[in-house]
Amino acid sequence: MRFMIIIKASADSEAGVMPSQELLTAMGNYNEELVKAGVMLAGEGLHPSSKGARVRFSGEQRSVIDGPFIETKELIAGFWLWKVKSREEAIEWVKRCPNPMPGTEAEIEIRQVFEMEDFGAEFTPELREQEERVWEQAKKN
Repeated sequence: MRFMIIIKASADSEAGVMPSQELLTAMGNYNEELVKAGVMLAGEGLHPSSKGARVRFSGEQRSVIDGPFIETKELIAGFWLWKVKSREEAIEWVKRCPNPMPGTEAEIEIRQVFEMEDFGAEFTPELREQEERVWEQAKKN
């Protein structure tokens, strides 16, 4: 099972405050543990929403909204992509994580990633073939 682990933004992360050397060291050590355990597939921090944009869809219309975005609790400061045996294992790994936002309350969200078989009969053999072809090309890029 794959899970996306979402680190919620804080006022400091949205203000562009960089993590301390101590936090970078602790996170580096944690990431090393995840890799050695075969759990971590990817992981990155994100720039503040002031450098981002959103695209809103309304029927055929598209509108672009430039950051920053107001509600910090709904923003993402970083993520991991993990492969684990269960939701419970993902929770246990998150509980071992250094506090990503020292000096304040922090929240990390755990969301399971869809696998092809989760889509059932609607995901036809042709769609499966297309999906596999797209991911093979993406790996080459």
